[in-house]
Amino acid sequence: MIYLPITSLFAAAFAVALVLLSVPVTLRRIKVGDLVGDSGDEKLHRRIRAQGNFIEYVPLGVVTLGLIEAHGAAAWLVLAIGGALALGRLLHAVGMLRANAPLRGFGMIFTYLALVGAAARLLRDAGYW
Repeated sequence: MIYLPITSLFAAAFAVALVLLSVPVTLRRIKVGDLVGDSGDEKLHRRIRAQGNFIEYVPLGVVTLGLIEAHGAAAWLVLAIGGALALGRLLHAVGMLRANAPLRGFGMIFTYLALVGAAARLLRDAGYW
C-alpha cells in the first residue's frame, strides 16, 4: 500500500479550509433567506465565489500532488507544490472576501504555478519530457 503523508496533510488542511469557507456561506444564506441563489447580496455572492473557486481548483491540485508524491518526488518538491497551492487558495479566498483584486491575482498565480509545476513533474515522470 502506498502511503502519502505529505498529500494526506495537505488534504486534511484543505478539508478544514473548505468547511471554514462553507460555514459562512450557510450562515449568510440563512440570514438573507435564500438557500439557492444569492438574492443580489454582495457579501453572500463573494462568499459563494470564494468557496466555489476553492472547490474548482483544490481537488485537481490534491490529485496531482498525490501522484507526484506516489511517483517518488522529493519531499521538498511535494511540500513546495502543496505549499504554493495552499498559499494560492488562501490569498485568493482572502482577496475574494475582502474585494482585494491584487490578493486574488497573487492567489491565482500561486495556484497556477502549483498546477503547472505538478503537471510538469508528472509529464517528466511519464517520459514525455
